[in-house]
Amino acid sequence: MDKTYASAGAALEGLLFDGMTMAAGGFGLCGIPELLIDAIKAAGTKDITIASNNCGVDDFGLGVLLKTRQIKKMISSYVGENAEFMRQYLSGELELEFNPQGTLAERMRAGGAGIPGFYTATGVGTVIAEGKDVKVFNGREYILETGIVADVSIVKAWKADPSGNLIFRKTARNFNVPAATCGKVCVAEVEEIVPLGSLDPDHIHLPGIYVHRIVQGQHEKRIEQRTTRKKEQA
Repeated sequence: MDKTYASAGAALEGLLFDGMTMAAGGFGLCGIPELLIDAIKAAGTKDITIASNNCGVDDFGLGVLLKTRQIKKMISSYVGENAEFMRQYLSGELELEFNPQGTLAERMRAGGAGIPGFYTATGVGTVIAEGKDVKVFNGREYILETGIVADVSIVKAWKADPSGNLIFRKTARNFNVPAATCGKVCVAEVEEIVPLGSLDPDHIHLPGIYVHRIVQGQHEKRIEQRTTRKKEQA
């Protein structure tokens, strides 16, 4: 089955609706589905709840959807590097559900595995635990966290074959795998589509059964914070 589409907009056609829940891969600006994000902006979809480690920066990544006020709620573990995120949250314009990073990754993984909830010690005794069920196992308290199931997942991969088998490159693998699995429909943008059968099965990070649509494109690959050393004097 060939799952390739001609453009990011075409790959998202028929999937977007106001008030939807979305899971997005990426960590900072590494491995983010930038083309799909731009296509969502162009579609004008509103009141989106997005589960993602962070929300990009002010003018790139998910940050562009904040700027256009298309995001209603973020489920995230880190909100730094984005002044508009801070402004909208502090002014009450944006809902925010904080999750410890490992908990967020496991909530996505659990949702993709069909697990409705799990208990974790992370967050016990903090505001994270407020309103959540608490149980004691072996003398230690754990809180109940629920799995995330999104209407659509958007992810970024390095290579794909036409059936949707994906390979991620190094740290760009990050949240992309759990985000991909927890979507009812997963759309992946990739740098390269290779012929069917050319990927070593042992090198595939995400089987095509989880991926419904793929699109190839050119990517900007920004560096979130560039740190350089002063030139040494001869």
